[in-house]
Amino acid sequence: MESQIAERSAQLPQLAEPRNPGMALDLDWVAAVQANTSAIEHRCATLPGRRSVKKDHQAAWLLKAISLIDLTTLSGDDTEGRVRRLCAKARQPVSAGVLSTLGMEGLTTGAVCVYHDMIPTAVAALQGTGIPVAAVSTGFPAGLSPFHLRLAEIEESVKAGAEEIDIVISRRHVLTGNWQALYDEMKAFRQACGDAHVKAILATGELGSLRNVARASLICMMAGADFIKTSTGKESVNATLPVSLVMIRAIRDYYDRTGYRVGYKPAGGISKAKDALVYLALMKDELGDRWLQPDLFRFGASSLLGDIERQLEHHVTGAYSAGYRHSMG
Repeated sequence: MESQIAERSAQLPQLAEPRNPGMALDLDWVAAVQANTSAIEHRCATLPGRRSVKKDHQAAWLLKAISLIDLTTLSGDDTEGRVRRLCAKARQPVSAGVLSTLGMEGLTTGAVCVYHDMIPTAVAALQGTGIPVAAVSTGFPAGLSPFHLRLAEIEESVKAGAEEIDIVISRRHVLTGNWQALYDEMKAFRQACGDAHVKAILATGELGSLRNVARASLICMMAGADFIKTSTGKESVNATLPVSLVMIRAIRDYYDRTGYRVGYKPAGGISKAKDALVYLALMKDELGDRWLQPDLFRFGASSLLGDIERQLEHHVTGAYSAGYRHSMG
């Protein structure tokens, strides 16, 4: 069992994919984008029943999911102590005994995601681990602060040690169809990130339609986004399977057109291990195994890890542990 799980859960180095350089804004391509809502919803509704993994295979997929988590704390009452505890969990996401039994010693989460003020604490706590620190930026979550301050916030976070920047777009550009403004904004954010990878948060629950989600996804990729991300986690509707399918297919279209792979990050509301398995199945079906690596796929989550840990402990011991034993902070 150990060798099989280790083989199926093996990771490629993080951030190994060549960065997306972007391309000129192609408004004809954007105008041609469609989204068949009924077909998309039907595809997503049938997915959980058609993709099921059990026993060792399930354990392997859950271990894979851990390696793809951006372990996140974005609360107004965040403290340095909470962030240090979160980083400790990122370094040791599952008990050493369980990982040893499964042959997966050394497994970590994909990254730790925090507000700007907590970057130095997270960087210090993760020193020597290879786990990157991601920071939300550009007036997160609304993205309505003055533009020059949003650019400065990115630059300050990179200077503080963040290797990944999760930016929020101006939703009004999508809702009014001002694609040039969205492209210019995203391109400026990408430039301000320098060597740090940039994840574009679309806030899909506020974009009005699946077609808008598809078009915003393409625009952000054209402007150089390394990842496109569903949500801030603060909207009333966050990551959903229909939105994910639309964004994933936009990624596939962009890859077919340009040859560059862009990553995907669903965030908000993914708290159960069984939900993570469905997202992984969707990624595998639509984009293939290459997108099941930390440099191209992340879960934006916190409580998800606790449920995965409980499932893995059950797999090894045959018993579920109490949920309070797996607190993230």
